[in-house]
Amino acid sequence: MRLGLALLALAYVFSQFFRAFLAVLAEPLARDLGATPDDLARASGLWFLTFAAMQVPVGWALDRLGPRLTSSVLFLLGGAGGAALFAVAQSPAQVSMAMALIGVGCSPVLMGSYYIFARSFPPAAFATLGALMIGVGSVGNLAGTVPLEMLVEAVGWRATLAALAGVTAVLALAMFVFVQDPPKLDTEAKGGLLDLLRIPALWLIMPLMLVNYAPAAGLRGLWIGPYMADVQGMTAGIATLVMGLAMIAGTFAYGPLDRWLGTRKWVVVGGTVMGAAGCLALWAAPRADFWTAVALFSVVGFFGMAYPLMMAHARAFVPMHLAGRGVTLMNLFSIGGVGLFQMVTGRVHTAVAAGTDSAVAPYTALFALFGALLIAGLLPYLFVRDRLD
Repeated sequence: MRLGLALLALAYVFSQFFRAFLAVLAEPLARDLGATPDDLARASGLWFLTFAAMQVPVGWALDRLGPRLTSSVLFLLGGAGGAALFAVAQSPAQVSMAMALIGVGCSPVLMGSYYIFARSFPPAAFATLGALMIGVGSVGNLAGTVPLEMLVEAVGWRATLAALAGVTAVLALAMFVFVQDPPKLDTEAKGGLLDLLRIPALWLIMPLMLVNYAPAAGLRGLWIGPYMADVQGMTAGIATLVMGLAMIAGTFAYGPLDRWLGTRKWVVVGGTVMGAAGCLALWAAPRADFWTAVALFSVVGFFGMAYPLMMAHARAFVPMHLAGRGVTLMNLFSIGGVGLFQMVTGRVHTAVAAGTDSAVAPYTALFALFGALLIAGLLPYLFVRDRLD
């Protein structure tokens, strides 16, 4: 099981890389394919939306087929296939198609490991193990910064994507061989998605799940690159690296806090308030100097990593025989929210930019929107019952 989890963690490194690497590829894709920021927002959004749409069938497959087959087959067909399509793309539309396919491939990886954690480990360890998996996977977030920038400069973005397609295919085959499914449950209990939707607590968690990760993922994966170019006159490499490190630190910081402080809910509440404050500080001071701006982006990234704690909170209300569907339902809202707001922010950026000569105005609109979303999602979450078991 350890080797299988290690392979799933490595696959999640690729998942984190693919969701964030467009920020660094913005300049070469604009030069070679004529891709605009709105095109890249659409492509990034499609990654998240297809990833989210896959959570319903992935949840069914995890409960019925197990994580070995579900993760390896989709990662091979979608992950390797999408990267190969990206490598030969001739237009922004083909980049969007490739990103959608990669989203399908990455969709079962983290949930496969979370399913194993829910079925094979004590409930009290779920948040810590989940945070550890995301923290390790976030190496991919870092790989999509300065290292990717250097590699693209050395061999070009097409050769880079072709090599990624080959490595992804090899990893998928290794997962098929070594990932182990948890033992079958000795129960006659049945159920499905509708049973989960009858749990009132989940309805109070889902709005915050929808928006909690969107600012950190949207800024790190897409908008920090254009912002640095348009407002700071800098390339994105250093800024994305620092923000990526802050996101890793945030993930590990959140992991054990529920056990240390005896609460999940109020840790999430405090982190969300701080994340909103970071967004609103960027809105208030969009022309801050380079390092102040990077620090504020990092605040959003650090406090935007409450995902594993929120997943553990939601998992506590879900019966064991619906563990696969439970974790994927929550993931649908989290990743779907990122995809949705990637597209929304792309439209907002284009609309504001068309109505002003100010380089900074489109970004102040985005920062204000992200801050407002966090506050809106937090309000219903305030009424959910705290639960640690």
